[in-house]
Amino acid sequence: MEKARPLWDNPLQFVFACISYAVGLGNVWRFPYLCQMYGGGGFLIPYIIMLIVEGMPLLYLELAVGQRMRKGSIGAWKIISPYLCGVGVASVVVSFFLSMYYNVINAWAFWYLFHSFQDPLPWATCPLNSNRTGYEEECEKTSSTQYFWYRQTLNISPSLETSGTVQWEQALCLTLAWLVVYLCILRGTASTGKLEQLSNPKTWVSAATQIFFSLGLGFGSLIAYASYNDPSNNCERHAIIVSLINSSTSIFASIVTFSIYGFKATFNYESCINKVILLLMNTFDLEEGSLTADNLSEMKDYLMATHPQEYAQLLPKLKNCSLEAELDTAVQGTGLAFIVYSEAIKNMEVSQLYSVLYFAMLLMLGIGSMLGNIAAILTPLTDSKAITSRFPKEVISGFVCLINCIIGLIFTMEAGNYWFDIFNDYAATLSLLLIVLVETIAVCYIYGLRRFEKDLHTMIGRKLNWYWKAMWAFASPLLIISLFIFYLTDYILTGTLQYQAWDGTQGQLVTRDYPSYALAVIGLLVASSIMCIPLGALLTFVRKRLKRERVSTVA
Repeated sequence: MEKARPLWDNPLQFVFACISYAVGLGNVWRFPYLCQMYGGGGFLIPYIIMLIVEGMPLLYLELAVGQRMRKGSIGAWKIISPYLCGVGVASVVVSFFLSMYYNVINAWAFWYLFHSFQDPLPWATCPLNSNRTGYEEECEKTSSTQYFWYRQTLNISPSLETSGTVQWEQALCLTLAWLVVYLCILRGTASTGKLEQLSNPKTWVSAATQIFFSLGLGFGSLIAYASYNDPSNNCERHAIIVSLINSSTSIFASIVTFSIYGFKATFNYESCINKVILLLMNTFDLEEGSLTADNLSEMKDYLMATHPQEYAQLLPKLKNCSLEAELDTAVQGTGLAFIVYSEAIKNMEVSQLYSVLYFAMLLMLGIGSMLGNIAAILTPLTDSKAITSRFPKEVISGFVCLINCIIGLIFTMEAGNYWFDIFNDYAATLSLLLIVLVETIAVCYIYGLRRFEKDLHTMIGRKLNWYWKAMWAFASPLLIISLFIFYLTDYILTGTLQYQAWDGTQGQLVTRDYPSYALAVIGLLVASSIMCIPLGALLTFVRKRLKRERVSTVA
């Protein structure tokens, strides 16, 4: 059961590896996006509760399981019980789904990094139209940074149904991203405000999945990392350190993000006001200084009363400027890391330097997380003697990276960003909840909490604290079951699933219903990982039953 030698030369190296995996792009764009969607500062309440009840206890549990069993996710749960082999397989499947789309973010980071050497930055201003008589109409309706993201980076289609073709520039960046990941694997991983939202079940589910997502719970990566630890390593201390650093980074990133976010919203709001003022002054030949942001509302009412016909004709051109609306729509998923931050960078002195530094940082975060994801896939494969006896690790790693890269080309199509959102929203939500629930029940009630407590005492040299026992045995599983019920109830009540599509004619996102085939893919994503657990148990039962029958026949 023991591995030949620990991969980590010292415990600090292991901690840094876990931090580089956990503190990834999710801290920069996913956590702030969820904060904005679910009430700003109010989201911190369920997030901190989930950190205490779910995050730290389950991080410790996974590290302890990996360190004790000295195997990857499949082998570790198989040792606890042969009927749990499907738990490890489910973790590998979820990690495979995550790897397929996650490296696309690194491809986008490469794209922005390469364009950061231009002067001026290509997203600093809108491009001229084909006649060179003005700016591109789509860019004028939105902003230069959004135009560069949606049109010049993604070249996004108006809906999921319009799939379009593969964008060869993005495909090359994706290939480069996978090449970097593969080279890093060859070197070895060791060198690597609205409080009413609290009553919304989605807020709590999102807080839990963000904890699981950012800490890597349920993916099998932490078990894989910990399996290379020295058996006497203090995994309890490391679980606390990693979880606190990870959450602190998320909160710090949110503070920075919302500062930029507020600046962008205020800038867009003031630009909108100035455009309305200029339009009204030119149309009604008003005196300079007679119309300001302070008296705009009163002047609108006055002009509508005194010039009703002219004002009615002008009304379609008048934008309804709202700071609250700008704050509500300024951030959307992955666009946060690319739109909002590039908006801030373009207004800085020596903007090229800061752009290179920022997108290089994104790449470091993204590559670090990708190495953890790939480790969750490779470790169970390399644990299998049937595979390693036929193929060297370099070939296995190359094959996994190649398959992921080929499938990932789907996300470089014109509709690729919509598929990216599907994978991001549904490949690792319900699946993670169920995987982590089964893990907790397996350790506490199948392997036995007292037996596991003795193992930990042998490893770290002291008794298990009451906090860990209470969380593992009662609080964590009960909360996960509640979240699972909330999630299903909310889905049933919501009805048809929807997504945000980019409308180039309006220069904004619009809500559309998912087509039937997209719903089928969503169902398949969830079922393909969850069904591994009962199927693994069923196959083990059938295999044992057949073996018993053969023995009885021979006897």
